[in-house]
Amino acid sequence: MLEIGPGFGALSTAILEVIASFTAVEKDTGLAKFIREHHPEIDLIEGDFLKVPLEPIAAGGRIAVLGNIPYSITSPILFRLLDNRRLVSSATLMMQHEVAQRLAASPGTKEYGILAVQMQAFCEVKYLFKVGRAVFKPRPEVDSAVIRIVPKAQDPVEDSEGFRRFVRCAFHQRRKTILNNLKQDYDTSSVPEATLKLRSEALGIEELIALFSLLRPLAPALHGETEPRNRLHEESGA
Repeated sequence: MLEIGPGFGALSTAILEVIASFTAVEKDTGLAKFIREHHPEIDLIEGDFLKVPLEPIAAGGRIAVLGNIPYSITSPILFRLLDNRRLVSSATLMMQHEVAQRLAASPGTKEYGILAVQMQAFCEVKYLFKVGRAVFKPRPEVDSAVIRIVPKAQDPVEDSEGFRRFVRCAFHQRRKTILNNLKQDYDTSSVPEATLKLRSEALGIEELIALFSLLRPLAPALHGETEPRNRLHEESGA
């Protein structure tokens, strides 16, 4: 068990009712001191979750991750978990409601984009419930929601990094067709014309995976370029 950002230990206390000890990562020095003093049974790592190695925490197994994660770094945390999905059994996280909607979005909706496709391709994502802003002190300006993420037993594509680059490229400009978003970076000659006329948000996860299998990177990628020329930074969560 790993808790991200225990803060003053509200969630930690509930976890300790179920499990005698677990690991928590807290970046704030003052809050880390509070947790050590009030919950010595917690194996506390004082540091940045985005930088703390997860292999020693997993100790040859897999980690169940819990946390009320900071709004400002939600996407980097999600992509760190995605990068380390083989070490994670599940992640149950509270986050800004708008981000939770994007994460669990369905094709054809305005929320469906890079974040949804990259996470749902490699994980089962379930929106659990909404948490209203009124229950927090101090009260935030937005609502929250709890999401559960479970990595799939097998990746749906062999080249997972290549697929993630493709997704960033395919959703680069949402109002453009698939052809217009991909033509500068991929050979689309094997893709049916009807598909190329669609926008990327019209395709489900399996359809995007099938599309990726038909593409071949153009010359720049073949010569070692690691990202498509029109790369959209994935942490934007667009």
